[in-house]
Amino acid sequence: MFARIKRLLPDPGQLAGNRWLRWLGPRMFHPRLWHVSRRGVALGVAIGVFFGFLIPIAQIPVSAAVAVALRANLPTAVASTLVTNPVTFPPVYYAAWKVGGAILGEPPPRAGNFPEAESESSGWQSAWHFVSGVGRPLVLGLALFAIASGIGLYLLISLGWVLRVRWRRRRRVIGRLHGH
Repeated sequence: MFARIKRLLPDPGQLAGNRWLRWLGPRMFHPRLWHVSRRGVALGVAIGVFFGFLIPIAQIPVSAAVAVALRANLPTAVASTLVTNPVTFPPVYYAAWKVGGAILGEPPPRAGNFPEAESESSGWQSAWHFVSGVGRPLVLGLALFAIASGIGLYLLISLGWVLRVRWRRRRRVIGRLHGH
């Protein structure tokens, strides 16, 4: 399974050639950034998903920089930012907006409830009122999604990794006991 995942992830040369990541320079080639380990992969996925949910633009360079700073697995940090992409973006942002609005107890703004714009400035004011009404719940929802997903995936990957190692070790021991 890990070999298949490793083939899908970008290699150091691809990332080094990326114009958005080039500024990381030689630090990007530290061996721990490319080693597949429980801590590195779990932290890389957590970082990538966190920034994938939290910020709508520049997710890859930000997650790469944090992965380099924390010595997490760089390819998984970069790849997991794709949790939000053109296909998942609308439902994720809508769900985040609904969750944030429910927590804040704010009624959702409705575009149809705005008074008719008599001038161009009042039209812009109405639009700004709508956007600002969406903003607070959306930011809160995205922050909650980012934190919960980052922590949850870190723990899930770490637990899965430990269970997989124990299961493989147990199979080896059983195989030796049965003479295989």
